[in-house]
Amino acid sequence: MDEAQRAEYAGLEEVRARVASLTPREKEVFLRVADGQANKVVAIDLGISERTVEIHRSQVMQKTGARTLADLVRMKINLERAGD
Repeated sequence: MDEAQRAEYAGLEEVRARVASLTPREKEVFLRVADGQANKVVAIDLGISERTVEIHRSQVMQKTGARTLADLVRMKINLERAGD
């Protein structure tokens, strides 16, 4: 059990480091996209173009190592559970 907790903690630290590498705007996009908002909605809310949201989203995927939207959602959920 201790080994499993250590592995989970190490994984969480890695996610924290990856999310910390995001710019403030990329983090805003990450949080909104992970909440299920469409690119168009994010663009309107942030006052930027939809294409700019797509670029930020691409950067978020690359910097976090996420391959799918589901990966981003999992990261956000894990961070919320840890109190981040």
